[in-house]
Amino acid sequence: MGIVGRLLISLGVFLIIMGLLFIFTPKIPILGKLPGDIFIRRGNFTFIFPITTSVLISLILTVLLNLVIWLIRR
Repeated sequence: MGIVGRLLISLGVFLIIMGLLFIFTPKIPILGKLPGDIFIRRGNFTFIFPITTSVLISLILTVLLNLVIWLIRR
């Protein structure tokens, strides 16, 4: 039962971190406007493809999830 407890605690911490990201991410003006992000505006059409922002978020989530897995296995 110890592993189940660790898993539930890790999942709770992960959900808290994700909730905080959803709350505070819109207040970070640099996200979505990094060099490498594609932003095209033509008339009333806007196309946004945040490549660099996606890579940055992916790296952060990878580190966090690996930390959670490491804590579970410990």
